[in-house]
Amino acid sequence: MHAIAVKEMKKRFGDVEAVKGVSFAVRSGELFGLLGPNGAGKTTTINMLTGLARPDAGTIAIGGIDCTGSLKAAQHLIGIVPDESNLYPELTGFENLCFCAALYGMRRSEREARASELLETFGLAKAAARKFGGYSKGMKRKLTIAAGIIHHPAILFLDEPTTGIDVASVRQIRQFLADLHKAGTTIILTTHYIEEAERLCDRIAFIVDGRIVTIDSVANLMQPIQERQEVLLAISNSVTGLCTELASAFPAQAFEAVSPGQIRVESTQPVRLGPLVRFLEDKGVEVTEARKARPSLEDVFIRITGLGAETMRKEKEKAGGGK
Repeated sequence: MHAIAVKEMKKRFGDVEAVKGVSFAVRSGELFGLLGPNGAGKTTTINMLTGLARPDAGTIAIGGIDCTGSLKAAQHLIGIVPDESNLYPELTGFENLCFCAALYGMRRSEREARASELLETFGLAKAAARKFGGYSKGMKRKLTIAAGIIHHPAILFLDEPTTGIDVASVRQIRQFLADLHKAGTTIILTTHYIEEAERLCDRIAFIVDGRIVTIDSVANLMQPIQERQEVLLAISNSVTGLCTELASAFPAQAFEAVSPGQIRVESTQPVRLGPLVRFLEDKGVEVTEARKARPSLEDVFIRITGLGAETMRKEKEKAGGGK
């Protein structure tokens, strides 16, 4: 059975059509990723699935329950971790977790035990009596995740869970999500960190400009480029015009300027460096380094969406650096 099934879901804000008829299904126990740049429609999609926004059109089923009109019927099945914390700054970490547990009808002894357990799990036990408003960004994100799973939900929604926090917290959160997934929790994750999606997700939907452009497993998405050979050449001079000359001299290979001092060479056959190096030296260009590159999901994303890697990198920098 599908944990989530969405058909032709749409959402408009004034003149802006934020989500343009997306359809997808998430299997029970799957870790499913929505990957795309900021403004692609990821958060709006999550908000409609969690009841924070009402779709203008389309259908939503969660746990086999039709939730198109209202999510209340399936509310007990889901946990929500928004991109911005929804906890109370004047309450302590422990009080926040107990309050969230009470909203789900948990008994006092049960919610206090669960709150203590999660504070320990996330390394927040020493900060349990501190007010949430005084927590660091990483601590706030970890407590927000703890609040989202306080009631042991079967389905967990996370919107950009590692954006803008410290590296140690990122690693801890990613490991915790991997453990939750292994234990059978269905997880829907939005991110613009390509390496995060590649590392964690079973399947990924690329979403751009409110539309899903492809959905597949990481292995299937990677397959076409894993069959290609890729070499990165570091050179002493600017690459301006060189790629065109190289492509003319070596038509069986593809050349791309990655940066002013770097060229990517791609081929379906092993790349012979000797002829390339001699050709460049004859042009007065010294090759300072040549290394085989491991294909990544970023390469797939760029090929399928047409968005350059620089777009995603700039967003990482805005968010506080790539993790």
